[in-house]
Amino acid sequence: MNWLRTSSFIPITVVIAVIMMIWYAGAVYLNAPVLIDQYERQKTEWNFEKLRQDAWAMGRPILPAPHQIIEDMNKSIFGHKVTSKRSLVYHGWVTISSTLVGFGIGALLGILLAVGIVYIPTLNRSVMPWVIASQTIPILAIAPMIIVVLGAIGLTGLLPKAGISAYLCFFPVTIGMVKGLRSPDPIHLDLMKTYCANNTQTFSKLRWPASTPFLFASFKVSIAISLVGAIVGELPAGSRAGLGARLLIGSYYGQTIQIWSALISASLLAGTLVYLMTLLERLTLRNMGGRIF
Repeated sequence: MNWLRTSSFIPITVVIAVIMMIWYAGAVYLNAPVLIDQYERQKTEWNFEKLRQDAWAMGRPILPAPHQIIEDMNKSIFGHKVTSKRSLVYHGWVTISSTLVGFGIGALLGILLAVGIVYIPTLNRSVMPWVIASQTIPILAIAPMIIVVLGAIGLTGLLPKAGISAYLCFFPVTIGMVKGLRSPDPIHLDLMKTYCANNTQTFSKLRWPASTPFLFASFKVSIAISLVGAIVGELPAGSRAGLGARLLIGSYYGQTIQIWSALISASLLAGTLVYLMTLLERLTLRNMGGRIF
C-alpha cells in the first residue's frame, strides 16, 4: 500500500471522478432546454429520470456525455481500417505527420537563432525583439495567409501545415535555449578561459550541457503547440484529412459528438507526445550523468 501513498494514483483518480460528475451534470443541464421543448411540442409526459436518460443519449447534443464520446472514438478507431478516411487513426496520422515535421523545423530554427543571439551581440539587439513581436500576431489570422502564400508558389499539403507548426514552436525553443546557453555561472566561463578553451569548446563542454534541461522544457511546450498549429492549419485549407478537418466537417453537419471525439483524440495525442519527450529527457540526462526528476 506504500505505492498508493507515494504515487499520484489517488489524486488523479479523484480529479477524473470530479470531472466526470461535472461533465454528466453539465450534459443534462445544457441538453435539457432542447429536450423540454421537444416534450412540450410532442405533448410527452416526462420526469427528471427520463430527461436525464434522453440527455445522455441525444443524437446531436449540445454537450455529449462522456460515454457517447468514448463509443464514437471506439467506433472510429477500431471499427474502420486505419487507411479509411472514417478512421480516427488515419486522421490522427495526417495531423501528427505535420506536427513532427513542423516541430523539427521550428526546433532547429529556434536552436540556431538562440546560438546566434548568445554569441552575436548584434543579433541579440536586432533579432530578439522581432522574435518576441512575432508571437503577438494571432495564429488564426496568419494561418490563412501562410497557406495562401505557400499555395501560390506551389507548396500544398503537408508543408503549409508544418510551416504553421514551426511558426508556433520556434519561439519557446529560442527563448528556452537563450536562457539555457546563458545559464552557466561566470566562474565556470572563466575556468574555461583558464584552460584556453575556444568558443566551440566552451559551447560543447559547458554551454550546451547546461542548456539541456532548458531545451527539453521548451521541447515539451513546443511539441504540444506544434500539434495545435497543425490542427489550425487544417481548418482554413479545406482539408479532407486530419483532426482539424474532422472538426470542421463535424461543425458543418452539427455532429458535436464527432467534434468532441476529435478534440479528445487531439488532447490524448498531445499528452502522448509530451510524455515521450519526457522519457527522452530522462534518458538524455541519465546518459549525461545529470539529475533526473
